[in-house]
Parts: sequence; C-alpha cells; structure tokens
Amino acid sequence: MKFTLKIWRQKNAKAKGRFETYKIDGISPDTSFLEMLDILNNKLIVEGKEPVAFDHDCREGICGMCSLYINGRAHGPDDEITTCQLHMRKFKDGDTITIEPWRSAAFPVVKDLVVNRNAFDQILQAGGFISIGGMVPDANSILIPKKDADESMDAASCIGCGACVATCKNGSAMLFVAARVSSLAKLPQGRAEAARRAQAMVAKMDELGFGACSNTQACEAECPKGVTIAHIARLNREFLFAKLEN
Repeated sequence: MKFTLKIWRQKNAKAKGRFETYKIDGISPDTSFLEMLDILNNKLIVEGKEPVAFDHDCREGICGMCSLYINGRAHGPDDEITTCQLHMRKFKDGDTITIEPWRSAAFPVVKDLVVNRNAFDQILQAGGFISIGGMVPDANSILIPKKDADESMDAASCIGCGACVATCKNGSAMLFVAARVSSLAKLPQGRAEAARRAQAMVAKMDELGFGACSNTQACEAECPKGVTIAHIARLNREFLFAKLEN
C-alpha cells in the first residue's frame, strides 16, 4: 500500500508549525499506524532528514501515550482503540492521511506531534488519590456490591490519553476528571475524601484552562476505553454535595 502523509511539523513550543507532505509505499495492510511512522522515520534518517517526533510507549492500548489526531478523529478512523491499535488496513491504498497533535490550549505542543499533557498529572495531584494510614485491610474484608465495583472499574479504565479533550469543541477535561472521581466515589475507601476531591479536581481543571462541558457526547464517542458521560453526571452530583456540605 502507498500513502501520502500530511504531517504537522513544529520545531518546538515557540516555533511556528506547518504541514509537510511525505510519500510512503510498500506498507503492509497489517502494519500498525505507529509502525508505519517508524518506517517513515527510518526513511527520513537514511535521507539525512529530521525524523517526526511522536509519543509512544506500551503499544498495547494501555498507556495512552499515542495521542494523534488522524484525518479529523482522535486516534483515527476506528472505534474504541488507541492510535497504536490502528492498522493501515483501515485506510485505502493511495489515501492522503492528515496527522496532527492534540489541539488544546491546556496541551501545548512540545515538538511535531508531541504535546505536554502534564495538566492531567496536576489534576490528579489535586485530588485523584486516597490517603490511608496504618495497615492496609484485606480486600475481602471490605464488602462492595458488584454493581458498584463494576462501575468503579469501568471508570478506572480511563488511560488519560486526552482524546476527550482533543475531541471536545471546548477542550473540556470533564470526562477525564469524572472518570477519576467516579472510580473512587463508588468505593468505601474513596468516601472519606470525596468532598475535597471533587472540588479540588474541578478547581484545578478550571485553573489549567480546560473548557466547560457542553454535553455533546463527543468525548464519549471518541474515548478509546468507552468511558461514558454517565460518570460526568456523578461528578456533578459529587461536586454539588460537596458544596452543600461546606
């Protein structure tokens, strides 16, 4: 298969970016998208050119590093996958593919397709944790209804890739924050700090410049782990209860 790649190139955070066009052929339909970029970079290095910078780590859909906007969709033309799980058979031979970094004021471009997602770490540091002193109790000694455990695990499946932010027209991080709050709100271990957690994480989200949620469900549609906006409803309830308690 052969492709024309229009890739965003930007030397650093302060430099002006631009699209550059590359031709590539001999790509197997079973090649993953990131492997295709590896092949392109090998070609550029042989030609004495600067390779394209992009984020990646596990390449198993777990770490959330492979944050690319492909042909106008976060993670590309497939549902509930990360970029590393996208394969070239999803495109047609001869296609032109446009590849961009996440577009969000809270995720500034570092270089080419790499963005700084430290804002997510700051939100987690503001309240996405539990504080337990002394010995950790045996898990089986804390009875948790299966429905609550399942909802908590569904929320905890969020990998923090940022697709929800990149997809949202307002650049909102509500789905990410909601997933982190919801995963703890359904467990007894998370109730002790529930009020502080909801307020602190929402405040940090606003401080970092993320936009407001407008309930278009775009975040849910593009989430690679299928996290639903039902968790945003729970975040809103947690935040309201916290305000009432105060």
